[in-house]
Amino acid sequence: MEVKGETTRWNFKENENLLAASGVSIRGVLNKLMQSLDPSDTRPVIPLGHGDPSAFPCFRTTPVAEDAISDSVRSAKFNGYSSTVGILPARKAVAEYLSQDLPNKLSPDDVYLTIGCTQAIEVILNVLARPNANILLPRPGFPYYEARAVFCNLEMRHFDLLPESEWEVDLNAVESLADENTVAIVIINPGNPCGNVYTYHHLKGVAEMARKLGILVIADEVYDHLTFGSKPFVPMGIFGSIAPVITLGSISKRWIVPGWRLGWLVTNDPNGILKKHGVIDSITGFLNISSDPATFIQGAIPQIIQNTKDDFFSKIANMLRETADICYDRIKDIPCITCPSKPQGSMFVMVKLHLNLLADIEDDLDFCLKLAKEESLIILPGIAVGLKNWLRITFVCEPSSLEDGLKRLNAFYQRHAKKQ
Repeated sequence: MEVKGETTRWNFKENENLLAASGVSIRGVLNKLMQSLDPSDTRPVIPLGHGDPSAFPCFRTTPVAEDAISDSVRSAKFNGYSSTVGILPARKAVAEYLSQDLPNKLSPDDVYLTIGCTQAIEVILNVLARPNANILLPRPGFPYYEARAVFCNLEMRHFDLLPESEWEVDLNAVESLADENTVAIVIINPGNPCGNVYTYHHLKGVAEMARKLGILVIADEVYDHLTFGSKPFVPMGIFGSIAPVITLGSISKRWIVPGWRLGWLVTNDPNGILKKHGVIDSITGFLNISSDPATFIQGAIPQIIQNTKDDFFSKIANMLRETADICYDRIKDIPCITCPSKPQGSMFVMVKLHLNLLADIEDDLDFCLKLAKEESLIILPGIAVGLKNWLRITFVCEPSSLEDGLKRLNAFYQRHAKKQ
């Protein structure tokens, strides 16, 4: 009860860094779009804006993974606390899984288990943050890097991905951005939000540039092996002997279980540079004061990784190939958007929005808000991933839903097209 005439000076207030960081959020934008839906529209909402494949029945995890979770819980072996870096059998399984594609075999000591890939991002950015430090981030990219960088006062410098070159890194521009305070460069491969897959040659060029600049490479490979075009997945860790590589990944996408929140941070550094410079101790130190992934999920990891058959992965890749083809082909029939290159990996494609063909649309956010209201179709505006007046379209859904969604998008264009 407030006492009349009394004024109290409260000593707490909002955390400005937290407010700024949360403003850089795909979830925040998607929530805003969902609020724009017309409740009187009886059609089902088609969500082509998120990266959760489990939302559609055709994308379901393997029974091997479901049985592994059940076995882990029923064993009663994984009801206690985890070790800071993750339980040994799970770290060993992840090390063996990733080593299949690497020239140097990983040790369980190279693996740190995290609460999804997002915590892995949080760990490494906090480890690298120090006064005046800066980090090189791709544009477009995954905005969680920006959010965490803001929160830990790590300066961001953005380099452009080149749509005319299948979204490759502009290496010359990267060198001009870096200075003596640059600590790392982030590479997302296969690409979110662009659907690109980098070649061996291009990734080697990134590693050589990192060595020249004296920085490490943060390789976000949460979509590892989710490729369906002519380019195979090449892990950045192959080039760990050129420059230190921190690989981030998870079971979220390849196993279609993003809600299980099991990821990893892995050091690819045969020359021991990270240990010499205190990065390894800092990673462990950060994990000592943060949360761990659920132990029963860690307990299931060896069975999930070792017992999943190739036909499960092939089925997922084939479905993604089918929906990527549908998406790329139908986009050609919608004049207000163009796709610079056909997606070959991950679950997304970036398309350029041509505002000059539209009569009453201000920008990409306005486009997506009106699209949600008029067509019950959710597409992510490019501004959410760092590229204004572009759109990110998700093709990880039922083919029939994707076809329907793109028909609605075309109908929206026809309604808003400038009169000739």
